[in-house]
Amino acid sequence: MTRLWPFTLRGTGAVLLAVAGFVIAQRAGIPELLYFATLLVALLAASAIALLVTRGTGSVSRVVTPETPEVGGSATVVVRAGLSSALPTGPGRWSDTLPAGLTGRAEGASAPLASTLARGAGTVEVRYDVVGASRGIHSIGPLEVTTTDPFGLVRRRLALGRTTAVTVAPAIVDLAPLPSASGEAGGTRQTAALQLGQGADNLVARPYAPGDSMRRIHWRATAHRDTLMVRQEEQESSPAATVVIDRGLSRWSPQAAHAPGSDPAFETAVTACVSAIAHLVHEGYTVDVVDSDGTLLTDPVEGGDDVEARAAAAGFASLRARAGDPSPRIVPATVSALLGPVVVITGSMSPEDRATLGAAGLHSALPVLIVVAEHAELDALQLAGWRAAHLLPAGDVARAWDDAMEQGYARVGR
Repeated sequence: MTRLWPFTLRGTGAVLLAVAGFVIAQRAGIPELLYFATLLVALLAASAIALLVTRGTGSVSRVVTPETPEVGGSATVVVRAGLSSALPTGPGRWSDTLPAGLTGRAEGASAPLASTLARGAGTVEVRYDVVGASRGIHSIGPLEVTTTDPFGLVRRRLALGRTTAVTVAPAIVDLAPLPSASGEAGGTRQTAALQLGQGADNLVARPYAPGDSMRRIHWRATAHRDTLMVRQEEQESSPAATVVIDRGLSRWSPQAAHAPGSDPAFETAVTACVSAIAHLVHEGYTVDVVDSDGTLLTDPVEGGDDVEARAAAAGFASLRARAGDPSPRIVPATVSALLGPVVVITGSMSPEDRATLGAAGLHSALPVLIVVAEHAELDALQLAGWRAAHLLPAGDVARAWDDAMEQGYARVGR
């Protein structure tokens, strides 16, 4: 009822006084009250007419900082809207429509608007903070601005602009460092030297190019040619790692195939996935991310590029479980033969799934298995060489990772 009633509290009082003035003037025969009531009606009509010439220009822009917030992270939204009015308006209110995936207080008071006849449209700028509640692509808007006439008697609501899409990425959790002695899982960017000549004086040098490592500068050739030169015979290589997130619907609840955020277990698995990606990239690995059927889910993320790792996490904002025929494997055959670290995140497993996983991690220098489910039987898999950990839905990802790493330390201690 409040949204449909066009009068403010002050305007409502004016309406009641006008009605009372007409009634009393007629019954008591007081002409002055009739004049007073007529004046109030004229004032209300003038206020309504003044608001009719106020209109939105439709130019609404939103700037979200950071552009892609994480689940649980905050962001600032700056909204600029255009308004034009032939007459000045009084102070009003504004509100921005927030989706379920974002929480915050997107409303407040707006300043009075001066006449824009001479200088075109005016601008209303507001800002507010939001917190990512669930991953996904969410729409903010439209913006609703409530303006009042200069006397504050009548209000008018204007819905301005279109919605703005905001991507909420899964949260990245800091994980414990990898074991220091794990073969190819060394965890630092490595340099492979390809000797093209004999001795330091015979090394081939070429001009420096943007992106070359400063460690490769050939100082003698630089001094001789008076320009930066780098050693041609060295090339930097990054060890490879693989992260597998099992999207087979048979291991998750049916809600996981619907909108992101529907299944707590699958949401926890996605968080574990992006956390493992970011951690391995930070350690220096070039990471491939695949589904259990072998499908590459994103471009390989170069080792040491933390910005690219977060961009990859943003790409998982709309990831859902894969409906259709369940995959008979949790780890693709191509991954089973890799020597580098392999991190596998899956859901509820059947005895057949555990049997299939048994020998899949024998070749890897660091086979890690994270099972996100209410219950998990991992003893046989741990005996088979997996650093397996049980993670409850909405549980502590960092703790599960610690549990997996500690299993490796225990085996080394034996």
